[in-house]
Amino acid sequence: MRLFFILLFCTSMAAAQERFQPSWPSLEKYSTPEWFRDAKFGIFIHWGVYAVPAFGNEWYPRNVYRQDSKEYKHHVEKYGTLDKFGYKDFIPQFKAEKFDANAWAELFKQSGAKYIVPVAEHHDGFAMYNTALSKWNAVEMGPKRDIIGELAAATRKQGLIFGLSSHRIEHWWFMNGGRKFNSDVNDPKYADFYGPAHEESETMSPEFMNDWLLRCTELVEKYQPQLFWFDWWIEQPALEPWRKSFAAYYYNKGLEWNKGVVINYKHDIAFKPKAAVLDLERGKLDELRQLPWQTDDALGNKSWGYTIDNDFKSPQYIITNLVDIVSKNGNLLLNIGPRPDGTITEQETSVLQATGKWLAVNGESIYGTRPWKISGEGPTKSAKGPFADQKEAFTAKDLRFTTKGDTLYMITLGIPAAPVSVKALAGNNTIANITLLGSNETVRWKQQQGQLIIQPSSAYPSEHAAAYRIIFR
Repeated sequence: MRLFFILLFCTSMAAAQERFQPSWPSLEKYSTPEWFRDAKFGIFIHWGVYAVPAFGNEWYPRNVYRQDSKEYKHHVEKYGTLDKFGYKDFIPQFKAEKFDANAWAELFKQSGAKYIVPVAEHHDGFAMYNTALSKWNAVEMGPKRDIIGELAAATRKQGLIFGLSSHRIEHWWFMNGGRKFNSDVNDPKYADFYGPAHEESETMSPEFMNDWLLRCTELVEKYQPQLFWFDWWIEQPALEPWRKSFAAYYYNKGLEWNKGVVINYKHDIAFKPKAAVLDLERGKLDELRQLPWQTDDALGNKSWGYTIDNDFKSPQYIITNLVDIVSKNGNLLLNIGPRPDGTITEQETSVLQATGKWLAVNGESIYGTRPWKISGEGPTKSAKGPFADQKEAFTAKDLRFTTKGDTLYMITLGIPAAPVSVKALAGNNTIANITLLGSNETVRWKQQQGQLIIQPSSAYPSEHAAAYRIIFR
């Protein structure tokens, strides 16, 4: 019996030591969960009141209060002056009358995505969830529905991981343009929506940072997200104690739930590299990174949210860049922007379905894989850093590698019409067999003159990219 209590005491001590503290040495003991490393592909959702004007981009609520902007001119011409009709007046028009969380989740499942990340609150300060901290939310106004709660339930029903994002911290300054002229931002009746509306150079107040922390913890308690995505402004020095406190709280919640959790951040100013997962907006890395990372990119080229004149990336772009990112130890979080009625555009639906069709054939080379010794080879230069689109399209001569156990996968970033040359697999006579995923056709290959040569197939099982399974002796 005494031995039992000693063991129980030691086990309790070990469990206590596992708890995270709000300090960098403790937070740097964090380890990215396997579910995230295995998932590779997620869906981001920018949906909010800004979908109603559907003009410019999701920063309409900021830009409309800048008198030199196209949004301001458009707004005054269409809706009137901003002291009479401000951003708040779009809320009753944000009805979400056709929103079907289950239909969304079914589409996301078809796309091949493994995790879903809706925006819980964007810079505009309108919460898409049932919050006790503000009346400006989708349950009390607009849709009068708990959008985040419905998406959480539908996502999990499909067996997908649920995450969310908070852009609350940017609200400190987001509406400050409205302070400079006669607008409803200056009306005390709406101070709890438009405020604080300070300048970016002003240090945030403790009250505002406390409110940020309360909103973050409220989201965790209510919806138990396994991923929490932050935009760049959390890197403000004044927020560091609150930022570390949230990370420790959230990681400990993960331990309590016995589920791995992820925090995404933009720059190494906000978190130490090992303390959370780096995210690059509309960009990527040009080389393999040892720590897991993520690209967040939008299907829409002009806006993250819905606009009437948005145009969209092709399935070829999405699929080849997904492969490129995965080969470098990254994930792709791909954004859509639904209409204010809750429908997803035909263009976005089509690309998601095409991506899912490719992954249904070739997902073995993506899901659950880890990087090889090199990410790939080929003539096309990869984009590098945030806000760096892949302007030069990949071709079938561009190759990327992933691994799973002893199996190597080689993916051509185009459909080969000519023999594929692989310098990284030169004639060392260790290859036992090569198969084309989704095909029963025998692959013709040989190692010669310092390269592996694979002959083109007579019929490829999928469009956009071809994945080969390589087994060694």
